[in-house]
Parts: sequence; C-alpha cells; structure tokens
Amino acid sequence: MKKGVLFGIAFTILLINLSIINAAVCNLDVSLINQDPYPAIPGDYVKVVFQINGISNPECGQVKFELLEKYPIKLDPNQSVEYIINSGVYKSDYNSFLLAPYKIRVDENALQGDNPIEVQYKYSSNAGYETKQFNLHVEDSRADFEIYVKNYDTATQEITFEILNIADSDIEALTIEIPKQNNIEVKGSKINIVGDLDSNEYTTADFEAIPKAGEINLKVSYTDSTGERRTMEKVVYFEPEYFQGRASEQTGTSIWTKLIILILVIGAVYYYHRRKKKKREEHHKHH
Repeated sequence: MKKGVLFGIAFTILLINLSIINAAVCNLDVSLINQDPYPAIPGDYVKVVFQINGISNPECGQVKFELLEKYPIKLDPNQSVEYIINSGVYKSDYNSFLLAPYKIRVDENALQGDNPIEVQYKYSSNAGYETKQFNLHVEDSRADFEIYVKNYDTATQEITFEILNIADSDIEALTIEIPKQNNIEVKGSKINIVGDLDSNEYTTADFEAIPKAGEINLKVSYTDSTGERRTMEKVVYFEPEYFQGRASEQTGTSIWTKLIILILVIGAVYYYHRRKKKKREEHHKHH
C-alpha cells in the first residue's frame, strides 16, 4: 500500500515537473508577412514586414530580432536593424506578437526571381542566435526606350519620333511630352498619348513643331507591369540636314515642274492653232 502511494506521489511530481518544463520552453515562430512592392525592383526600395510569434511566453525573457544586411539587400545607415522586446509584457487588448518592418534597397544586379534574405533571433535562455531564410521576389518591370527623329516635314512642320521598347517588360499608357525648351517650338499639344507598347516593339509619335539643330529633351511616362506609373527623361539629337533634299521632296518638285511645262505646252499649242486659224480666215477674206 505504501509502495502504491509513493508511486502515485512520484508520478504526480513528474507530471508537475514536465508541465513546468513545457511551460518554460520558448518557441518563437518567425514569418515574412508582407512585401511591398511585389515583385521588388532592382535598384529600388522595398518594404518587408516580419512577424515574430511566441513573445507572450514570459519564459522567453528578452527577445532580439535582426534582419541581416547581405546581398541582395542594403539598409540605410540611419535605420535600426535590431528589435528588442521583453516577452510576456503585453496587455490583453494588444497583439501577442512582434511586427518588425524594414525599408530596404534591392541591389541593382539582383537576380530575377526569388532571392534569399536572412534573419536571426534569440531569447534570454538561448545561448546563440537562430537563423531563418525567406524569399524576396525580384523582377525588373521597368522599361527603357531608344528614341529617334524618324522624319521632319518642313512644309507641314510635322516632326515624327520613333520609340522602341528595348526592355523585357511590356508597358501600358505610354505618353511622350516635349517640355518647353529653346531648341524646339511646339505648335499645339505638347503631349502625345501613344498607348501600350510590348517589349521589342516600336511605335511613333507626331508633333507639329519647329525644331532647331541640336538636342531635344523628351519626357517619357508609362505604367509598368506592377501598375506603377513611371517617368524618365530622354534626349534626342536632331540634325536637319538629313531631312533636306529627300527623294520625296524632289519627286514633289518634279511633279510641279512637269505640270507647269504641260500647261505651257498646251498654251503654246492652243496659241499656235488659234493664230493659224486666224491667218486662214484673213486669207479667205482677201479672195
């Protein structure tokens, strides 16, 4: 009987100790809950937010969390990289987790697709840091353009720009604007709404203007594949001598010349026949 009582007491003490041990275990769970924009763009900033669950357990003691500055990300010098919180210190109407937001710059040469980023964290009873990796999705949705003066007609004062999308991304709502400047005088609208333009495709934009030889500044705006509206400046060099004395102009001059010659020939023939008829009439009168 005594053995059974002792066994029961020992078993109860063991269960109590196990429950104490389980209660003392600190189990932190870290997750990446937001990336903005998605995908991130090489050379641009991106915001990421991590969530650390388990800090409601007071046995964790002091919890430290840090995003490691490694390729492909860089942190601004004035940005705090480490978050520190005492676990178990929270009110019932507050969240029992920690949010750790960061604003980071993506390396210009970051690879397309998923890029690993790393965090580390520890709690008081843990001798060293634990690390965990997450994926930062990167995709270059920016466009770039080659723009040339395709034609300039001095008679109509119409200048035509040819625009080629040399990037890998398709874009929407492309507009070309000629800002006010000394080298070109725009007549009418200074903005031309071009529309959508796929990768490696080209289009044209016409303006009524009087350009001078030299540089023409253009403002190019478009919407990328993430829905972001972007604007860039482009410089086009205008050389008027390439658009003077062209075959089309010479053909036009030749047509007018031929028309004038034809009118003169018809007039001469008409005058000749009229004069000949008059002479015949005078000859009949005398006889």
